Amino acid sequence: MNPTRKTAVALKYRAQEDRAPRIVAQGHGVLAERILEIAQEHDIPIYEDMLLVEVLARLDIGAEIPESLYQVIAEVLAFVYSLDKRHSDSGKSSVL
Repeated sequence: MNPTRKTAVALKYRAQEDRAPRIVAQGHGVLAERILEIAQEHDIPIYEDMLLVEVLARLDIGAEIPESLYQVIAEVLAFVYSLDKRHSDSGKSSVL
């Protein structure tokens, strides 16, 4: 993977339906830029971690994250939920 080329991976997690977060989009270069644009347009929090994205980008679309990544993804989700809490306290909302 080229470290200078932008990469993006989008996850979706529905606590009532999914055992683990799933990969719903991924791409490099222009496609990565578009994924990030869509996230920003919809106020979806963006978490940057180059090493994590490299690992996630190797998974197929629709794949659940592997159990070995549960801890780090839990930390990402905690970050996102804390942002969501701050937005709800300010009257704004975000989407996960």
